[in-house]
Amino acid sequence: MSNGGVKTAVFALLLGTWPLAAAAQELEPRAYSPNPTGANFALLAFGHTQGDVLVDPSLPVRDVSAVLNSTILLYGRTFGLFGRSASVGVGLPYAWGSAEGEVGETFHRVTRSGLADARLRLAVNLLGGPALTLAEFARRRPGTTLGTSLVVQAPTGQYDGTKLINLGTNRWSFKPELGVSRPFGRLYLEFYAGAWLFSDNDDFFGGQRREQDPVGSFQVHSSYTFRPRLWVAANATYFTGGRSALDGVAKDDRFSNSRIGLTAAFPLGRRQSLKVAWASGVSTRSGGDLDSVSVAWQVLWF
Repeated sequence: MSNGGVKTAVFALLLGTWPLAAAAQELEPRAYSPNPTGANFALLAFGHTQGDVLVDPSLPVRDVSAVLNSTILLYGRTFGLFGRSASVGVGLPYAWGSAEGEVGETFHRVTRSGLADARLRLAVNLLGGPALTLAEFARRRPGTTLGTSLVVQAPTGQYDGTKLINLGTNRWSFKPELGVSRPFGRLYLEFYAGAWLFSDNDDFFGGQRREQDPVGSFQVHSSYTFRPRLWVAANATYFTGGRSALDGVAKDDRFSNSRIGLTAAFPLGRRQSLKVAWASGVSTRSGGDLDSVSVAWQVLWF
């Protein structure tokens, strides 16, 4: 393979690292916790992700790594939908970062900064989560809940088809998911199962069509509440699939990766809270073996 071909292969793998840093690898406890209707929330978050990128060992490359920073501004609202508790949220992210590696005797590094793909999430509690006012919610007895959600990621991020590394993906992504939650006193257990589905990118590097198989995503969370809005959670996720193809030629880049993490939430007065999270890769078949930290500040009002 020529040096140019190797460089293309390496950075095509790097390309797959960045979107998944904010997609299949995410760990989000209490995503289906019931809330009273009529609540508005705004969230400002910062995240830092870095680590190695695993590539085909037959390629003459080494020391491949990536760093990605991001901020996101999110607004959401809870409401009743056919008598069930529901919520909708929209997030606008901005990201900046770099990817680098040695191809043969040559060192390559790219940097990017700009808008990433926007997200919309709609969630509904199907069982155990009736639509309740704030007063009714305060009197409820917590129980098992079953929720479902749909995340839509729109191709609004910075994208240039002449470049391999982009912050946007130039495609639509959809993630339907089911989540089961059950309290045991102060202990709260959760399990989510979902899948990322992708449209094709018709303007991939060099005018190619990039296709990607669905990525199955599974999360388990165990959290403990010390007092209202003060809790800590242990998290784990496994995601698999996502094999890609360029102009119909399949690549050997299927994911079979797992991650663990910790999340802690702290109240700041009656209407504000702070959430801190850490996550790290446990096993990585392809793509990024990444460590990440994030801090989020949330304001709630009715």
